[in-house]
Amino acid sequence: MIVQRRIDYAEIQKRLSTYKVTALLGPRQSGKTTLARQFQANHYFDLENPLDLAQFQNPQLTLGRCRGLIIIDEIQRQPELFPLIRFLVDTIPEQHYLILGSASRDLIRQSSESLAGRISYYTLLGFRKMDIKPDEIEQLWLRGGLPSSFLASDNAMSYQWREDYIRTFLERDIPALGIRIPAETLRRFWHMVSHYHGNMINFSEIGRSFGIADTTVRHYIDILVGTFMVRTLQPWYVNIGKRLVKRPKLYFRDCGIFHTLLAIETQEALYRHPKLGSSWEGFALDCVWRSIEKYDEQAYFWATHSGAEVDLFWQHDGKHWACEFKFTDAPALTKSMISALSSLNLEKLWVVYPGSTKYQIHEKIEVLPLKDIQGNWEY
Repeated sequence: MIVQRRIDYAEIQKRLSTYKVTALLGPRQSGKTTLARQFQANHYFDLENPLDLAQFQNPQLTLGRCRGLIIIDEIQRQPELFPLIRFLVDTIPEQHYLILGSASRDLIRQSSESLAGRISYYTLLGFRKMDIKPDEIEQLWLRGGLPSSFLASDNAMSYQWREDYIRTFLERDIPALGIRIPAETLRRFWHMVSHYHGNMINFSEIGRSFGIADTTVRHYIDILVGTFMVRTLQPWYVNIGKRLVKRPKLYFRDCGIFHTLLAIETQEALYRHPKLGSSWEGFALDCVWRSIEKYDEQAYFWATHSGAEVDLFWQHDGKHWACEFKFTDAPALTKSMISALSSLNLEKLWVVYPGSTKYQIHEKIEVLPLKDIQGNWEY
């Protein structure tokens, strides 16, 4: 079964029509290859295929005779191709490239050095809420959006697939990036970090618990961020006369991976788990974040030491907007919401919850069911 990913397809198509090179990044098994094959490529190379790899013993000869759209999968295996691609797109106007890779930070650095002004980056994560049927939202929450996990025949097979995915990520993918950390060490660290999902990161506390330095904690988290496993949400702070929280929050990008680290296999186990609230809030935040189409560095949270906060804050069209996420039956107006409205000069605040009814609780505050979130945010 192939799930149509219309939003992602349209965004990539837009970049292909504008840039000479489009980089499709994302975690392993997020569907990059499946989506790329939907574009009518004149030439397709997979650098994990020995036959294709053999052609790149002389890459200039191989690529120099190509015209039209050229797709190169697993490009991170040969970053030395980037200077050659720059030369080719500058000298052969008929060439356009779609390059696919699983590592983000290093791949962006390597490619941007050679392809500045010629390349656009697009990150493909798991399925969006808008990709699935309305009655599949709880399945997306439990299993996460990685296609093989979401589409598994049952919860047991989905859970087993994710266990294998984590093992392969730690034992093969991390060493392939040149990172020399024992798999078991990183897994124990990853498991410990899972308890910070939806919370502010205390690097010193994690370091003491794990017996490592703060700098090592930051390095390990950077690895997980750079491989699309977790995201850090930075605090928004300006000089508004309040004592503001300035530590970042941490979220797992895929709730299925998060649940696997907590040994949550079924919906029943999820509803009994102490992390139920933070799991749902992280899932809802990801749904909204991907619907507003903001990069990681364009969204924030806001919190004061006195307890006022909003979970997600962003700017759009010169105005300020925010979301709160409440795993409750009927969210009501709070002092924290009123404080956020005035302190952040919000145009509107949405309170997203798992119910089914949309309603107003203030002139600028609307309670919104998660199921009603659409692909194009209604400002």
